[in-house]
Amino acid sequence: MKNVLRYHMAVLSDKTEAFRRFWRDRKGTGAIEFAIIAPLLIMAYIGSFEVSLGFSISRKVARASSTVADVLTQQTDVSKATLDGMKDVAKSVMAPYEMNTYTLKMTGITVTAAGVGTVAWSRDQAGGTPYKAGSVVTLPSDISAVNAFVVRSELVVPHHLLLFAPGLADNTLKTINLSKTYYFRQRVGDKITCSDC
Repeated sequence: MKNVLRYHMAVLSDKTEAFRRFWRDRKGTGAIEFAIIAPLLIMAYIGSFEVSLGFSISRKVARASSTVADVLTQQTDVSKATLDGMKDVAKSVMAPYEMNTYTLKMTGITVTAAGVGTVAWSRDQAGGTPYKAGSVVTLPSDISAVNAFVVRSELVVPHHLLLFAPGLADNTLKTINLSKTYYFRQRVGDKITCSDC
């Protein structure tokens, strides 16, 4: 009987020791931790790349819009050809980023009261007239010099997010419109006329 009892105690002791060794064994924890953390790190890396790229393009959009307004305010007279050439100015400022689909609106505005103006001329990237001459527009409240002439430049560039692979999901967040509007006051003379608008 003692031998049987010793045998069962030895077997139980071996099983307990095997369970203790299994519990203390840490060989697979690194693989499990990697399997949990690796996707999060990859998403964080791609996300930070996407955010930095978005900020870079947003700064380029702001610079391109202000450059267009700045160039136009240095003129005393513009024409349709001059205004149509501004899309090339915007594209060169946006380089190396491509502007395949974008909206560029340039508008000459005579300030009639604080925060109010009248459109003298307007032109967009497609050669259209986005704002009718003589129509009243609202201006920022800090533009208050009556009879001043300002050029408004509006640029909208769609930015396609890289995180959404094409064809995998139909999501409205694939494209974000980055836009910037600038108001620059004319530098020479009282107004900027458009000879053939």
